[in-house]
Amino acid sequence: VSEAVQKWKTEKGSRLQQQQQEEEEEESIYTVHNEEVEDEESREEMEGEEGGVGFIAHVPVPSQREVEEALVRRKKMELLQRYASETLQAQSQEARTLLGI
Repeated sequence: VSEAVQKWKTEKGSRLQQQQQEEEEEESIYTVHNEEVEDEESREEMEGEEGGVGFIAHVPVPSQREVEEALVRRKKMELLQRYASETLQAQSQEARTLLGI
């Protein structure tokens, strides 16, 4: 059992390292750069009247790859509607419903 646990831990560690390397390779367009405020007046303005830090909403943001895939899907649908015949569109829709897409 201890050998299996050790094997699982090493595999998990290698998978995490691989995922981190993949994330570092992909350039994120959603990064937020925190800039230091040098003068006291600007800092007070940013903190607001109540003295707290500005509100930051933590919501899930789609990755750049997901956005690109959605745009490609939408463009394909537009092209199909423009150039495909009605019977081909009906067959395509029927295939999607059968596949559960």
